[in-house]
Amino acid sequence: MCASVVHTFPSSPPMTHQPTTVGKGDTLFTKLLWTTAAGLLALLLIVLEWTRPGLPTPLRPICDLRVLDHFIKEARDAEVAMKSCREGCSLSDSVTVPQTTVDFDVWEKKNTSTLALSSFCGKALEQAQEVQSGLWLLQQALSLLRTSVTNTAMHSHIDNSIRNLLSINAVLRSLNIQEYTPPASTAGLEGTWRVSSATDLLQVHVNFLRGKVRLLLLDAQACQQDVS
Repeated sequence: MCASVVHTFPSSPPMTHQPTTVGKGDTLFTKLLWTTAAGLLALLLIVLEWTRPGLPTPLRPICDLRVLDHFIKEARDAEVAMKSCREGCSLSDSVTVPQTTVDFDVWEKKNTSTLALSSFCGKALEQAQEVQSGLWLLQQALSLLRTSVTNTAMHSHIDNSIRNLLSINAVLRSLNIQEYTPPASTAGLEGTWRVSSATDLLQVHVNFLRGKVRLLLLDAQACQQDVS
């Protein structure tokens, strides 16, 4: 059986004013900052490397949420850029996107099987399928947005968002989640709705990563094995 995991989210530390003097402490802080940034960059490079076609599933799970946090930040950057875009930034047609609201009671009770598959148990199987379906829908929608938008400044944001979705799929594969088989059509998919504006699409993108994707990674059994 899968053990229940209770997650606590630490509150942000209070912001305090720091003096602008430069000394040994500042040097140590700078080194720590660079070390943290270098560690995150290394993780991102590993994830991006694993998204290359034909490469096997990584042996070790990717459980560092800083990777996802980086993708969320870049999704927000794309949303902000789209809101300030004035020309050549429209979506040519409405697209199907995943619902982003999370009913925590329903989320925890999801259960399509009593048997475990790989490192995921019944309820997590359905959660994983919901997230994978949402990622696929977002990838399709962002691809349409890419062909609709003529603003070159937005192209890099959209391309980056699509690459990040592929990287998240690589993270899921590292957690032994069964590969998702996309449906032949989006018609009849549960838990979806349609949006007709680029800003709405990018807002859904941000909220989906912040919500259901993050919850799935927090509950991943492969990341709980070393937790005592």
